[in-house]
Amino acid sequence: MTSATAVQAKVIDRSVVNVKAQSGRHMSLKTQILSQIFCILLAATVLFPLLWVLSMSIDPRNIAKPDGLNLIPPGASLAAYEQVIAKPTLNPVSFLELARNSLEISIFVAVMTLILGSLAAYALSRLHFRGRQVLMLAVLAVLMLPAIAELAPLYVLEYSIRFGKFILGNSLLGVSIAVTAGTLPFAIWNMKGYIDTIPRELEEAAAVDGANKLQIFLFIVLPLARPVLAVTAFFGFLAGWTEYYFSWVFLQNPKDFTLSMALKAMVGEYGNTPWSQFAAFAILVAIPVSVVYLLLQRYIVSGLAIGGVKG
Repeated sequence: MTSATAVQAKVIDRSVVNVKAQSGRHMSLKTQILSQIFCILLAATVLFPLLWVLSMSIDPRNIAKPDGLNLIPPGASLAAYEQVIAKPTLNPVSFLELARNSLEISIFVAVMTLILGSLAAYALSRLHFRGRQVLMLAVLAVLMLPAIAELAPLYVLEYSIRFGKFILGNSLLGVSIAVTAGTLPFAIWNMKGYIDTIPRELEEAAAVDGANKLQIFLFIVLPLARPVLAVTAFFGFLAGWTEYYFSWVFLQNPKDFTLSMALKAMVGEYGNTPWSQFAAFAILVAIPVSVVYLLLQRYIVSGLAIGGVKG
């Protein structure tokens, strides 16, 4: 595939030259100062709620909000984290079991969304078949619906699928399939838009060299679409990790409960919520998502940079 490689190299070189040309522009001192002030205010707005939650998690007084601007409350300790990890709720389920269940759903949703979404997006972008426009409109129509609208029909459908004592709806697999069904429309539409920007000349050159459709998809399109694949994988993982509605309605066995369900169960009535433990639990739930984002960050940023010079 020498021709495809040469064309791809030319496209990348042209993009690098454009980025360098744009980066060579200098801002005035006044513009730089105003930009820095704006960025500082924006960062403070984003970080303040996080610092607030962190302060609540190490506050042994179990109050609903910090009593002042002191980020380190008096008598600060990690006791709330220890209690949450040992026994997050009244159910006989440990934190690690809850995390494992949420991780299984997240990985399933991310992987299936990537596989099914990329195949469907490539077909809608490159192939011409009867009903293609209708199918694209159907995907767009489903994308406009809120995910909660799929709750009732998926509940009826999955609880009707039984294999002996196994009920699909009352399982982590059933929840994973339901969440995947909700994330696929966005994944398909998002990846299709990105694949549309990939030059067709690369695929034509690969076809001249003897590559078939599958080889073109695997070795030409997917490597060039890594940024949008990273974004899709991240949103799929995030949807599975923070999923609550389907789990709360579908699952009945406490051994199958997820982190989001346990976090909701900590909210007590009449204001008797253990706020320190609640804040500690929320931070522990947010850490894996932050790690996944950091791992995929360079691909996401590169996707934004490439998208700025395409066309």
